[in-house]
Amino acid sequence: MGRPEHERPKKRLGQHFLTDPNTARIVAQGVGRDDVVLEVGPGRGALTTVLAERARLVHALELDPDVLPALEKALEPYRNVLVYEGDALTFDYASLDPRPNKLVANLPYNVASPLVLRLLEEADFLAELRFMVQLEVARRMAAERRTKDYGAYAVLVQLLAEVRVTHKVSPRVFDPPPRVWSAVVMMERRVVDREDYEHAKELALAAFKNRRKRLLNNLPEAWREKAPDALHSLGYGPDARAEELAPEDFVALARVLSGET
Repeated sequence: MGRPEHERPKKRLGQHFLTDPNTARIVAQGVGRDDVVLEVGPGRGALTTVLAERARLVHALELDPDVLPALEKALEPYRNVLVYEGDALTFDYASLDPRPNKLVANLPYNVASPLVLRLLEEADFLAELRFMVQLEVARRMAAERRTKDYGAYAVLVQLLAEVRVTHKVSPRVFDPPPRVWSAVVMMERRVVDREDYEHAKELALAAFKNRRKRLLNNLPEAWREKAPDALHSLGYGPDARAEELAPEDFVALARVLSGET
């Protein structure tokens, strides 16, 4: 007999439950007894149990109340997991006590991109983020300049963290198997000046608005007069496009355009 309807993975929530213990161990690499871990989307607990065996404490945040009975059953042997029901995109992570120092998760596909950026921007107590996402999303996070995957999102993520794709993951280790491969992404937080980041973010979002246009043509009118000289000071000509600039170039360019240098 199949599972009851309420226990089946929900497509609208981007649920693909991890079923392979070895993959769970790969995602949990580097977690030790001193770590307090945040897990988003624990599902039925395949990764959560591995984390509970390794970490001091696990904060597990789950949106779907229908999987909580299965999760709680999997966690019966453990006393170091706190389960919360809530939406990862609106949850107050600063309220977690003790605060986690790592995110380790098989992230729900439909929230992965905005969630990772939110955690990098707002949860500065997370020194490391290690998670699974769709391979194409992982490539956008780690993309190098002058490639088709490189965009404003890559610039922002890479300003806030060092990003590496460490493993490709087969669809066969999930229930249900997704139609695409996944990947394990490792991020180590960088120290960044908040004002520099906010100015660079505004610039990057504008610069990539239309990839076919020159960067200058995508900028707000107030910045256009200074922009040619600013680009020249960084070694770029007036015809440069946004994808030619490295993440740190957006910081430097934003400083010049905002009159800070």
